[in-house]
Amino acid sequence: MQKKLVLHEDWISVILAFTAIILILLGVRPSMPKFDWSSGGDLLSRLTDLANYGKLAAMFCWIIGALLIAYLLGGKKLPAGLFSGALAIFAISMFAQVITSNAAIKDLGIEIVLFSLLLGLFISNVIGLPDWIKPALQTELFIKTGLVLLGSGIIFQELMKGGGLGVIQSVVVVFSVWYFTFWLCKKFGLDDEFRMMISSAVSICGVSAAIATSGAIEGDNKKLSHVISLVLIVAIPMMIFMPYIAQWMDMPPEVAGAWLGGTIDTSGAVVAAGTLLGEEALKYATLVKFSQNVLLGLAAFFISLWWAYAKKTENQPKPGLRTIWERFPKFVLGFILVSLVFSFLLSPETVKSIKSPIKELQTCFFALAFTCIGLETKFTDIFRMENGRPAMAFIIAQVFNVLLTLGVAYLVFGGILFK
Repeated sequence: MQKKLVLHEDWISVILAFTAIILILLGVRPSMPKFDWSSGGDLLSRLTDLANYGKLAAMFCWIIGALLIAYLLGGKKLPAGLFSGALAIFAISMFAQVITSNAAIKDLGIEIVLFSLLLGLFISNVIGLPDWIKPALQTELFIKTGLVLLGSGIIFQELMKGGGLGVIQSVVVVFSVWYFTFWLCKKFGLDDEFRMMISSAVSICGVSAAIATSGAIEGDNKKLSHVISLVLIVAIPMMIFMPYIAQWMDMPPEVAGAWLGGTIDTSGAVVAAGTLLGEEALKYATLVKFSQNVLLGLAAFFISLWWAYAKKTENQPKPGLRTIWERFPKFVLGFILVSLVFSFLLSPETVKSIKSPIKELQTCFFALAFTCIGLETKFTDIFRMENGRPAMAFIIAQVFNVLLTLGVAYLVFGGILFK
């Protein structure tokens, strides 16, 4: 009897992302519904716009199609409640899109992922999570697929336009903050899984780094959800107050942008904060943030390598390349490959033409992922888990990150070390 081919979730996410990119190149262009509103009348007009319902139906087809493919490639039997559960999660995420489309919310720069998380937390903690939704709670599949698509925004030529200064700052900050956070978490008595995930989240690029690290060390999903929640909650006050601090300190725009890009842990929040300081600051904020994202693959490799050797049990043979390969999160390879394709194989005109629909689909996958995280998390656990020690370690490490990055930004972009 022929053995059935069953793929790992990492490979499935890569297949889903590349399938989406190919379809978009062929002219299938997904789009999130637009609910731009500032008053009740505006909202009613958007909610009765038939074009939005067409976009909703098309986007849901992408999502349910992705879930069906994932179950098929993963060798799993289709559960009875998959369609209804997926529809419920999609509806919650689109309600978050309605909230985020409010003009006042937009001015604050708050992303759909935060409201997706909060709505999920509300349902989980106040209403209760129905069993029929659970088959569609595919948090890691959604977020890994979104992260592979994120690679389309990492264009190496654009990074090099900054003269490599963004990469220099990122390397210095990432290594310094990572080791400080790892040491700090040990002082708080956290286990190695928490130490690795928190260190990567604070130092590299927030949620993306936490997910990649968890994959490399085969970490506990509950701990991962906890770290992701901390990243999003702490990013909001940073996004709101740091631009005003930069203005109060009269920072040059390039220094302010580098400071924001090197410390705020979500790409959307970086863009929102940089926008408040003008185009020049936004350019440098994006440059530094993308430079940190580039380090994601390198960090995942070294973490896989270290974990394979550090966690080798007694009397077990020395880990080889096969062990490291098995531990390395394959979706990070997809992220790197997409970035290489968009940087060197596709023309700038093609990249520009498909950038928007890929971003729309990526946003949808991330929104679904954070809705799932909220639905699977008890809000009280965020600061009660291990007596709040992970939260305290995360906050202290983030303060260190903010101060160190400010100093490095002045050295690198303030004209002290480089013109």
